[in-house]
Amino acid sequence: MAELVYRPVIGLAQTLFKAWDLKIDCKGSENIPRSGGAVLVSNHISYLDFVFNGLAALPQKRLVRFMAKEAVFRHRISGPLMRGMKHIPVDRQQGEAAFAHALDSLKSGEVIGVFPEATISQSFTLKSFKSGAARLAQEAGVPLIPMAVWGTQRLWTKGQPRNFKRSHTPITIRVGEALEASRDQYAGAITRRLRERVQELLDAAQRAYPARPKGPEDSWWLPAHLGGTAPTPEQLRAAEAR
Repeated sequence: MAELVYRPVIGLAQTLFKAWDLKIDCKGSENIPRSGGAVLVSNHISYLDFVFNGLAALPQKRLVRFMAKEAVFRHRISGPLMRGMKHIPVDRQQGEAAFAHALDSLKSGEVIGVFPEATISQSFTLKSFKSGAARLAQEAGVPLIPMAVWGTQRLWTKGQPRNFKRSHTPITIRVGEALEASRDQYAGAITRRLRERVQELLDAAQRAYPARPKGPEDSWWLPAHLGGTAPTPEQLRAAEAR
């Protein structure tokens, strides 16, 4: 079926990236299979993560169908685009329909993108992973492809103003080797291994990242354990409990 929406949106995104002069460093795209179903699993630090996750699949000539919250599909601008690109709406109160939709897509040979943390991590560290990605891969008999993005939070993230100026911002993307999701294993055990893989890739992306904060006022995008001023997971949990 012709991709009447997805490919033009990709072209627009690439034009914007050039206009913003983003310095994109992507390694490991060859780990995404050229054919057949797969579950692409990434950390989540920005509203734009899905764009860069999808960018990593282009060298393999794959288009990723992302699972995203249902509210995005109701928006007057993003809604028609999300539906046109065949992304998958997720109603968190009734997730069975989204799971079935994603499973059918995987069995038909699509690549499905999942953010197992479910929401953006404001500490820019990995939160706990939900097991849905592992269960999808098990039931569809497809591999899990771990990946990590870094630097995207500097463009647009929760609680910070957007930065869509010509900023020369580096974006680092690392895609890891496939992780098999055997049906004779517990989804929880697979999910733990998957999170470890994503953490390794995130560590590698952070080590390779060429920029540092320009000063104390610019250290908000760096997690506390790396010397930044982003809130720690403990601080965020305490704030939510108030």
